[in-house]
Amino acid sequence: MGYSEEERAFIEWYPRGYGVGFKVKERLFETQTKYQRLELYETEGFGKLLVLDGTVQLVEIGEESYHEVLVHPVMLAHPNPKRVLIIGGGDGGTLREVLRHDVEKVTMVEIDEMVVEVSRIYLGIDRGAFEDPRAELIIGDGVKYLRESGERFDAIIVDSTDPVGPAKLLFSEDFYRTAYEKLNDPGIYITQAGSVYLFTNELLDAYRAMKKVFDRVYYFSFPVIGYASPWAFLVGVKGGIDFRKVDISRAPKELYYYDPERHETLFQMPKYVRELLEKE
Repeated sequence: MGYSEEERAFIEWYPRGYGVGFKVKERLFETQTKYQRLELYETEGFGKLLVLDGTVQLVEIGEESYHEVLVHPVMLAHPNPKRVLIIGGGDGGTLREVLRHDVEKVTMVEIDEMVVEVSRIYLGIDRGAFEDPRAELIIGDGVKYLRESGERFDAIIVDSTDPVGPAKLLFSEDFYRTAYEKLNDPGIYITQAGSVYLFTNELLDAYRAMKKVFDRVYYFSFPVIGYASPWAFLVGVKGGIDFRKVDISRAPKELYYYDPERHETLFQMPKYVRELLEKE
């Protein structure tokens, strides 16, 4: 896993020997932060590549295939999302997309300040989102913040690393219960849930835990550039929201990947995975 000087390529290896790789022009930056190894590369065809602890976080050209799908479906399914919490998302892409909606306040809690700094200096995909007066950036532990905060939110968006290793706590029943408590009614919660094919067991575990907490749980998938697609997402609802319906009239213009008019296509899932989920 990682960068090969000989091949001039970065490859992320998934379970069972499956890999996702990019040809690299040059390494732009690397450091060991307080929490993780951070690397930044210039690729041949996809702009800059951000890597944390050997795993691809995003590629500059195509990052919207993740951020649009993480944000807009839940924002359009909620009838009036004014206060939003983002856990993670240090690159600023999720914050940028949330701020395209008519929100009053977006609180973003990112544990690693260096990810924010490097992303702002080298990537700039936030496109000024960090300076938006509606945005509040908190450097800290998202789990601890949610547990101790007295605020309530209409939407909670978890933009974390994969549901394995250090981020596993963000996919626990205990964390989901805290999130449910901090949601307004109605409220909506979304998290990425890993590769459909290669993290199937982790997807099932997270789905099982969410079903114990939220009033309704939905699953969907989308092909994300840079990831071992299709990529899974899980949505939890508090109250009367029907996530299968979205308000197209509030959709931002110039979306590249998520198509609100074809929202139903999100719910396509491989037959064997759907059957495993339905058994739960």
